Amino acid sequence: MKPKVKGAYSLAGVDIDAADKAKQLIKQHAQSTFSPQVLAGIGYFGGMFEFKGYKQPVLVSSTDGVGTKVKIASILGKHDTIGIDLVNHCVNDILTCGAAPLFFLDYIGTGKLVPEQVESIVTGITRACRDVNCALIGGETAEMPGVYSKNDYDLVGFIVGAAEKANIIDGNSITSGDIILGLPSSGLHTNGYSLVRRVFKIGSDPSPLQVFYPELGRTLGKELLEPHRCYYPLLKPALPLIKGLAHITGGGLVQNIPRVLPKGLGAQLHKGSWTTRPIFNLIQKQGNIEEAEMYRVFNMGIGMAIICSPTNVTQLTTALPEAKIIGEVAKTAGEERVTIA
Repeated sequence: MKPKVKGAYSLAGVDIDAADKAKQLIKQHAQSTFSPQVLAGIGYFGGMFEFKGYKQPVLVSSTDGVGTKVKIASILGKHDTIGIDLVNHCVNDILTCGAAPLFFLDYIGTGKLVPEQVESIVTGITRACRDVNCALIGGETAEMPGVYSKNDYDLVGFIVGAAEKANIIDGNSITSGDIILGLPSSGLHTNGYSLVRRVFKIGSDPSPLQVFYPELGRTLGKELLEPHRCYYPLLKPALPLIKGLAHITGGGLVQNIPRVLPKGLGAQLHKGSWTTRPIFNLIQKQGNIEEAEMYRVFNMGIGMAIICSPTNVTQLTTALPEAKIIGEVAKTAGEERVTIA
């Protein structure tokens, strides 16, 4: 009889002990985000959150990832900010409906589970959750050799928030003549990284990321890992003055602003009315990319677009000094719903 194989699962590429260690490391960070509303969190089969404080609550949910920005984090071996990207992206998405974040769950899939790396990722997630009073109540860490390569991982987030039914922002009241304001982004946020890696020939070698660019004032790697900005704390007090919000993610200004506009309306944006961050000029020049494609791939310096009545512009720009008037809503009959001139 053949001798029994010890550690068969480990030989197959899955380390149960590493998974247990990762869970313990995650637990202590997640608990730092808990409020009295969390009834059961990390470790149980389901997270429990006591929902209260609303008269006519509407739950608002979203899920997203950080795309191939994880490749930049992996190449540089810096994982403590990628979780910030994940949470802030998801918080901004539900903010466009006027929702406040309640709780968050994450998914980390990897080819080789390294507990300390997972902990580093989760420190970013919990930091961003604490900043917006959002509880990290659960998630999944999966070691899947053969699906992910040894040094690769994927990161996905799931958020649930709430809004009073009467206060939901859905864009239905937007009319021709309304004003579009823009809040600046902190950089690429979490979109366009596949194109950026091609433009700068970024593979497994960190050398291209270690190049210092005077126009950026830092290395390319530090610029590309700049965290996705969260707009919730800034916009929360101003929500009653706002008709529509567009989070400028994949698809850029061209595809995201129409998502909140009623049928028959488009956006006329004025080039030069906001400052385009140097990274976008560098990408366009280095890659010889057409301007139209830049506006379809990147946020081009605007992370959140705000649509409001002309009568509320002064009040909003006073409350939000960073906000710039970047365009206006106008009637449109064609398929092109955003013009930039």
